[in-house]
Amino acid sequence: TIMALEEVVKAAQGRVPVFLDGGVRRGTDVFKALALGASGIFIGRPVVFSLAAEGEAGVRKVLQMLRDEFELTMALSGCRSLREISRQHIVTDWDRPR
Repeated sequence: TIMALEEVVKAAQGRVPVFLDGGVRRGTDVFKALALGASGIFIGRPVVFSLAAEGEAGVRKVLQMLRDEFELTMALSGCRSLREISRQHIVTDWDRPR
């Protein structure tokens, strides 16, 4: 899950791509995963649920919603390309003083 992602990316040291699978429900989740170093993100549950509920049209709808949310998050963060997404764009629980 996203909670372990940053540590996994650090451990991989760029030797292998790291993909996130699990817990992705919104475009903001995609943005966070990329900011934490994921090479890619798998989106299973939203696609399967929308397929079961509305068929192909449901899948198209959920993918468009994820894309719209992701693009809005990029714009609000000042990112014009995927390469501009970085760790500095997010705050995690580990960043907060205790």
